[in-house]
Amino acid sequence: MTEPTNADGDTRGPLGPAPAPAPARRRAVAAVLGDLRAVDGALYAAVAATSTPTLDRALRRLSHAADHSKVSLGIAAALALGGARARRAALVGVGAVAVASASTNLLGKRLVHRARPDREAARVTVDRYVPMPRSASFPSGHTAAAVAFATAVGVVLPEAAVPLGALASAVGYSRVHTGVHYPGDVAAGAVLGIASAAAALAAAAPARVRQPNTFTAW
Repeated sequence: MTEPTNADGDTRGPLGPAPAPAPARRRAVAAVLGDLRAVDGALYAAVAATSTPTLDRALRRLSHAADHSKVSLGIAAALALGGARARRAALVGVGAVAVASASTNLLGKRLVHRARPDREAARVTVDRYVPMPRSASFPSGHTAAAVAFATAVGVVLPEAAVPLGALASAVGYSRVHTGVHYPGDVAAGAVLGIASAAAALAAAAPARVRQPNTFTAW
């Protein structure tokens, strides 16, 4: 049995096979991703080429202090000494850090195997150096944890939102400044951190328990 044809002898039609997906779309997506990587690399190179001797030591120390979320956990410990709302903020903040760390290391870095930047090729000054992690570059775990903590705590304690947000931003930038991350890694880490904070806040939301009616009709 032959396939139905139209007047021009073409088998493509309502009863014919669907046309194969055009590779043009794939090429367009690849081109956009290539352009984004080029911009990402250019931003990284620009930061590396900018001389900032006054900031180098401070940002290097901040980047090192953010290892294993030491800064965030230290702030959480201080908050835990405060009132009930501060203690709740500390608890939710630590939970957000845990979610961000797990999401980054168990999901993000395993799905996207992006190599770390080449600091020597970019001529990052050695005064900025911190140990280069062996894990994948995307996303930035330091940024994800810092943003998650700042976001979660800031929701519970609005007065802490601005200083903690500024600290998280500084942590994220320090990872680019020290040469261990591309700006795109930091941006992705920030998005992941916000999502992790939302998850932690949702999990910590007090459940509304409906009280039973204690009145009895006589």
